[in-house]
Amino acid sequence: MVKFEGFDFIDGGVCAAKGFTASGVIAGIKAGNTTKRDLALIKCSVRCRTAAMFTKNKVKGAPILVCKEHLKDGYAQAVIVNSGNANTCNDNGIEIAEEMCSLAAESLELEKEDILVGSTGVIGQKLSIEPIRNVITELTGSLSEKGSPLACEAIMTTDTRKKEFAVEFELDGKKCHVGGISKGSGMINPNMATMLAFITTDVKINGELLQNALRKVCALTYNMVSVDGDTSTNDSLILMSSGLAENNEIICEDNRYDTFVNALYAVMMNLARETARDGEGATKLIECIVNGAPNEETAKIVAKSVISSSLVKAALFAADANWGRILCAIGYADAEFDINKTDVELASAKGKISVCKNGAGVDFSEEIAKEILSEEEIKIIVSLNSGDGNAIAWGCDLTFDYVKINAEYRT
Repeated sequence: MVKFEGFDFIDGGVCAAKGFTASGVIAGIKAGNTTKRDLALIKCSVRCRTAAMFTKNKVKGAPILVCKEHLKDGYAQAVIVNSGNANTCNDNGIEIAEEMCSLAAESLELEKEDILVGSTGVIGQKLSIEPIRNVITELTGSLSEKGSPLACEAIMTTDTRKKEFAVEFELDGKKCHVGGISKGSGMINPNMATMLAFITTDVKINGELLQNALRKVCALTYNMVSVDGDTSTNDSLILMSSGLAENNEIICEDNRYDTFVNALYAVMMNLARETARDGEGATKLIECIVNGAPNEETAKIVAKSVISSSLVKAALFAADANWGRILCAIGYADAEFDINKTDVELASAKGKISVCKNGAGVDFSEEIAKEILSEEEIKIIVSLNSGDGNAIAWGCDLTFDYVKINAEYRT
């Protein structure tokens, strides 16, 4: 976890913000599943101003289409989410997604239009509503302020670890919170989010500014993650604000807005970073830091290019300091800069080593480099020496297990 000055990381996840409860139960949505939770619910005691971003893939899961319709007024009060089936490319997908909302609404005594829905899992297989119908009373009845870990487990598919963070901070003398959960391990190359992410806050903030903050932070976090270069059909990022912290409403981009944006970044950056760490079959988290770019956009393009390279990812799996692959990935990045000014360093808890200076190799110890690259967290530091633009991107190594997991995904 990366900590930030002025923000205290606390327990509670998606329930850390005032007004929110969550639950997760076993519905048996995927054949043979009798032990893993696969149906989650997040609910607020009040209607929430809600911001959201969804996949840019032309193929969109039915839940996304339903969420967009339900969010036309900018408000929501609960989210129901299943794993094990993406409810995508099905002729009855929208009907099933709407029925999930209806079941939750009836059990919670809310309006159906105030319910959002998410699904993740296998694409192209029909989702039966019966397993969900059978446990809806259990799902709503088990809502709890301590339910975030259960909801977090319920949205996982090939994930090997829960992704759950929350921070506490002050605005106008009031204690405020931002918390969230997310899932994502494979099919991760977001053009806006990750597989599924749900963020909550009790900060009172104008709806337009809430959306602006989400878009801004997403560009620096989830959009800077790549596991395998595939953009999911079901990517959904939802941010709900209860406004129950009793701070004075944020209505302009002042220093209080900046504080909220930084709190959102603290949570979303850690969630995004853990998504990269938990890439399917991954053994290492790769962080590419680019500085000295002509501008921020160039830095982001270069950083994303490096962590998306299959050859770079494979080399780091073997702890091989094959810097030529890194320079190659920098070189085909779709941006303008002088490659002959580029320096590359490799770093980890074991130290730092220079492998490239002014676009050419330098003498270095392969043994020391291998020791540095044998750690679980690796940094690739790229200095373009052409300006003040900086960016960070996160990825993971490419292992034998990634192929095995995805070869056997449906079985």
